[in-house]
Amino acid sequence: MVVPSHPSLAADKVTLRREAREQRRTFIESLGRDDRGALELKLADALKPLIAQSRVIGGYCPLPSEISPLPAMEAAAHSGSVVAYPAFADHQSNFRFLAGDPTESGPWACFQPPLDAPEVFPDLVLVPLVAIDRHGTRLGQGKGHYDRVLGKLREHGALLIGVGWSVQKLDEEIPADHWDVTLDGFASPDGLEMYR
Repeated sequence: MVVPSHPSLAADKVTLRREAREQRRTFIESLGRDDRGALELKLADALKPLIAQSRVIGGYCPLPSEISPLPAMEAAAHSGSVVAYPAFADHQSNFRFLAGDPTESGPWACFQPPLDAPEVFPDLVLVPLVAIDRHGTRLGQGKGHYDRVLGKLREHGALLIGVGWSVQKLDEEIPADHWDVTLDGFASPDGLEMYR
């Protein structure tokens, strides 16, 4: 990962990330299990039009505070689409999307397909995030995993859609570094908004 050339940009992102995580945590704590499941089904409904246009969908296994794209991924698989998940060979490698169910624990303790599963380039990538602004600038976890692969995925024609809870959409702009790839849209239980 390249070190930011402007120290205040990095500081602004650290502050925004901390505030966005706190807002997300507070929102999640306010939900009951049934409420959360219902909202994740609404996310799947919001994604239906994009899934219907896609042959290969890249998703992710959510962290506890992230919205789950798994109902959308299940719907995609039932409609005949290939589903794929990020897979890391080790802590130093970039992830690749591998087709199949996430059945093995990877080096970052997230489930992923077996490393011998076929590599695919999704038409649609569901991108996790901490926050997103109205221009599609994404704030991730801060490790740069997606920053290092989103550009390549777009070169292969992928539509990049951030997914999250509606509270993760910020009114203020997120400072962008030169390696940030603007997302094409944002999907939440409240619906789908396209930026590009």
